[in-house]
Amino acid sequence: MAGMNCPICGKKMVEQFTPFCSKRCSYVDLNRWLKGEYRIPGPPLDRDEESMNNGESQLGN
Repeated sequence: MAGMNCPICGKKMVEQFTPFCSKRCSYVDLNRWLKGEYRIPGPPLDRDEESMNNGESQLGN
């Protein structure tokens, strides 16, 4: 892994925070995942699946 750069800021990677250079950059990446900025590609969900994923009940509650 020598010579790799941090995917957030481009600085040299630090083994302790692999693949990042610092705790800050690892938190920036985590925040992006939590905010939904990163998405894993897949087929579009149909309307019923979206409702279930949003916590909405199919029973009308």
